[in-house]
Amino acid sequence: MPSLLTRILHLSLAGLLLVTAQQAQAVSTDELQGQLSSSSSTAALPGKCRDHLLKAHGVTRQQVDAGLQQELAHFRTLAEQALMLRAETISVGRRIKTQLEQKKPLSGDDLEIMNIGITEHLKLRKELMEVAESHECWLDGTEQEWQSRGVSPEARLNGVMMSLSSAFLLYDNYLLSVSLFEGDAKLRRLLNEADPGYAVKSAALAKVTLSYNSINNRSRVRKAIKFYEKESKRFNQTLNATAETAYLDMLIKQSPSYSMVRTWSPFYVVGRKVGFLGGVTEDTLSGLERHGISLFSMVFGNAVGLVETRKGKLYRKQPIREQLTGTLQAGDVLLEKTPFRLTDKLIPGYWGHAAVWIGTEKELRELGIWDNPLVKRYHDQIHQGRGVVEALRSGVEMNPLDQFMNIDSVGILRKQNISRDDRIRVILQSLRQVGKPYDFNFDVESKERVYCSKLVYLTYSGVEWPTKKSLGRTTFTPDDVANRALAGDFRLVLFYHNGKQVQQAPLERMALLMDQPTTGAERR
Repeated sequence: MPSLLTRILHLSLAGLLLVTAQQAQAVSTDELQGQLSSSSSTAALPGKCRDHLLKAHGVTRQQVDAGLQQELAHFRTLAEQALMLRAETISVGRRIKTQLEQKKPLSGDDLEIMNIGITEHLKLRKELMEVAESHECWLDGTEQEWQSRGVSPEARLNGVMMSLSSAFLLYDNYLLSVSLFEGDAKLRRLLNEADPGYAVKSAALAKVTLSYNSINNRSRVRKAIKFYEKESKRFNQTLNATAETAYLDMLIKQSPSYSMVRTWSPFYVVGRKVGFLGGVTEDTLSGLERHGISLFSMVFGNAVGLVETRKGKLYRKQPIREQLTGTLQAGDVLLEKTPFRLTDKLIPGYWGHAAVWIGTEKELRELGIWDNPLVKRYHDQIHQGRGVVEALRSGVEMNPLDQFMNIDSVGILRKQNISRDDRIRVILQSLRQVGKPYDFNFDVESKERVYCSKLVYLTYSGVEWPTKKSLGRTTFTPDDVANRALAGDFRLVLFYHNGKQVQQAPLERMALLMDQPTTGAERR
């Protein structure tokens, strides 16, 4: 039996393998359509939509806004879960494809993982569908009619954006399954077999495909996208007013499906005008293969499968990289800011991510732990320069500094008067987290899953870290890490903001950006 950690890490493999290209004669947008189905009447709302509006929002503008904020907060957690599953699927899927290409049989553990994944994905799919269907009618009617129901134009835009975001998550996950597993008949057969032990019904996943094949509602999706693009321009100044709205906006813009809508690419490369509102057929995939092009590499170019709108301002800046390399010491904390990434909209505060630098072979030898059994396990990664331990949606990984530096801002924090033994403990604790799955619940009071700043929290015990209660969970943000530098427990040894080094009073500048006072901090 696989360990709990292994099962968690791999549960999404089968979960997103809905079908492959031979089953999907045409991948259209019925998943989106079903969520935003039309309503012929603007005077009376459809039953499900009406019931949800009254139950979750009430009838006054204040009630609607309060209810919508609660829904948006819940949806962010749901979306992060979907992105985490997608990231794990990409990682595990590559391994499984290699295994099958080498003609290796699937093990009992692999089959169990598939059933777990099917169950988990269908559960998540149902939740995403419910979110979208709750606001399916918000697209219809006039602005005046919605205002009479207590729904302001801004709230209406948020409701439609939430539906569209949920739909894009579902479609992107489906497209991922096509691009990863389009040619394997064995997987198709296994995934559609019934398994009473897991309450998996025969052809359960193949049936999901049918919901993508209807062309009746394509105009509905175009209308939803058109509404979003028009209204987001109208309310451009308020889109980033709240973290929830900014998160929705970026989730849509970074969706591979939305990118395909806008560019009708990458399918022009095979001479077909095929895009998100067209279809991904077996012929299309065969044409891509003949041209030596991978649909996966074009649509899901990174570990999460989100469209990166630009590169960071420190990306591939060799002089800055050399400065960081010369400054970093084993056990240092790295803080970063990437306003062009979804995670930066999710995490409150100035800093959006935190990581730990475990050092080079030379440093680890000097500390006397190079031959430690835990360190020996990661000799290859360290030799490859993977000295940054960080928690991403794909899990806790060791990455090179070059990859980490696709950012706009960076801060290096060093514990004041850190002893040799404490530095060793920090390094070993960091390595113990490697391989753990991502914690989309952002709860520091758990051990099995880790998110970025939680990595620092678990690594540096003995520090009085500030925490907060949020939605019943104890949270800890990258800004909370930085606050220990403002309090004097850590020293800010290097600071780049928005692509430029801050040399004059860097600690005060960081405090200003964080909207925090400096209290007893060392100013240098």
